Amino acid sequence: MKPDVTVREMMDREYVGVSESDDLLDCVELLLYEDADAAVVQRGSEHVGVVSQHDILELLVHGPSPSEAQAGDAMRETIPTIAPDASLASAADRMSTQSTGRLLVTDGEEPVGMLTERDLIATRRHELNTIETGASDAESVTVGLHDEDDIGEEMAGAGFDDQGICEVCGTLTHDLSSFNGQLLCADCREI
Repeated sequence: MKPDVTVREMMDREYVGVSESDDLLDCVELLLYEDADAAVVQRGSEHVGVVSQHDILELLVHGPSPSEAQAGDAMRETIPTIAPDASLASAADRMSTQSTGRLLVTDGEEPVGMLTERDLIATRRHELNTIETGASDAESVTVGLHDEDDIGEEMAGAGFDDQGICEVCGTLTHDLSSFNGQLLCADCREI
């Protein structure tokens, strides 16, 4: 992994949070709605645990009835954390040593995002594609690259084959960079 890429650049700034007194079925419903595999469990503004799909399944097998259970009944009280300025390599090491698929990203005591195995895999896949194709960083994040044979002679001369679309504003541009898991143009990166 590139040593200069930080957790802040790849983390998801939005994460699911639940109260430890929330009904477990409501928690499951929220996880399904948000398409998330885990939620940070909070007591007031303090994060006290994490509840994952695996934790919920374990409680269904060994715990109280799901209709009577609360998020706090299924949560793990240890929350693996990492600082936003840490490298992705140290995040991968921490996930490996703590046998977890996610890290809560905290700035001091304040949670600022979540980093998952999927984020690390996406970064690694991007690096491997860059190595395989020999493309520079700017070329490797361009969306929609095609061989001239694929797009036809008329499009090859039009100059569109090295442009991509910003995922925030929809602008067609040559200059896309990956930020927080999205491909952004220069204007959207400044926001």
